[in-house]
Amino acid sequence: MQPQHWADVVVIGVGQAGLSAGYHLRRSGLLSFVMLDAEAAPGGAWQHRWESLRMETVNGIFDLPGMSQPAIDPMEPSRTAVPRYFAQYEAAMELPILRPVKALRVQDAATPSPGEPSTDQRSTDGELEVRTDQGVWRTRAIINATGTWNNPLLPQYPGQESFTGWQLHTRDYRALEDFADRRVAVVGGGISALQQLEEISRVATSFWYTRREPVFHGEEFRPEVEGRATIEKVTAAAEAGEPTGSIVSYTGLGWSSYARAAHARGALQRREMFTAIEPCGLREADGSFTSADTILWATGFRPDLSHLEPLGLRNERGGIRISGTATTADPRVHLVGFGPSQSTVGANRAGRAAARALTARLGASGVGAAV
Repeated sequence: MQPQHWADVVVIGVGQAGLSAGYHLRRSGLLSFVMLDAEAAPGGAWQHRWESLRMETVNGIFDLPGMSQPAIDPMEPSRTAVPRYFAQYEAAMELPILRPVKALRVQDAATPSPGEPSTDQRSTDGELEVRTDQGVWRTRAIINATGTWNNPLLPQYPGQESFTGWQLHTRDYRALEDFADRRVAVVGGGISALQQLEEISRVATSFWYTRREPVFHGEEFRPEVEGRATIEKVTAAAEAGEPTGSIVSYTGLGWSSYARAAHARGALQRREMFTAIEPCGLREADGSFTSADTILWATGFRPDLSHLEPLGLRNERGGIRISGTATTADPRVHLVGFGPSQSTVGANRAGRAAARALTARLGASGVGAAV
């Protein structure tokens, strides 16, 4: 039998949003909490980004609460710079992080605790049980901060299984040298697709496919200017229970340095989506054929929430309705780094909001961090 533990709050995921939540829970000092990270080291998904993604090209990393970022070389890979900052932050704040611990399933606790309401009320008032690969945690609430990295979106097209070349997703991208002298179809209209298209087009013959015509605005996205309006749009969708898309689906694409470089190289010649995949290439929308030996699916990610499925949070449209950071179907469950808080500044704010909401709701019944 797996060992059982208890805490007022279990934080699942230790990226930007999880760290913010941990900071504010620690600062309140009123609730016991533990933070579970499936990664073996600090840094969240940043430690898995491709080597050539430099700090100068990421969309801005906001300071974590209570500790500014140190000076960072803009040419340093984000996969080393951001994890180093996160590691320093974790140590400075003395957060109760356990890793690697993977959350497998979150459900209502099997046995009611003394004084717990009847079974039909436990969906909102009783304890939760977090089953992990390292034991079981019982808790009064969870803050979920698992992000999207481990749930890549992989579209299916006729004939895909017959393709004799190389297929990979954004998360599998390592370096442009892997694509030298290849014929590469880059599929996707987001920021990662544009960054990887620009790189690949330096060493390979590239073709760019998107479902919709990309929308470029006049300059690079400025979080301090456009961020508020974007957050309002995504918040409205999340509060209505609509499935939310990526941030770029709301903001459009800016003429960043890599977008301009790709345009100058002639790589931004967008094609309509192909209709089928054949062994040695793609059947185009007009019926013609394009030979290709590589397909890069830069098609984004979806929230990594499979461990929450037993709680029945999704509605008939596949969305999860939230109010603030709490799911309306179960106020014990707070989602941060989700929907309107996907950006780093949004993640900071959501972590703070979730911690404050749970502190107010659960009261002064805890004794600090639990491990």
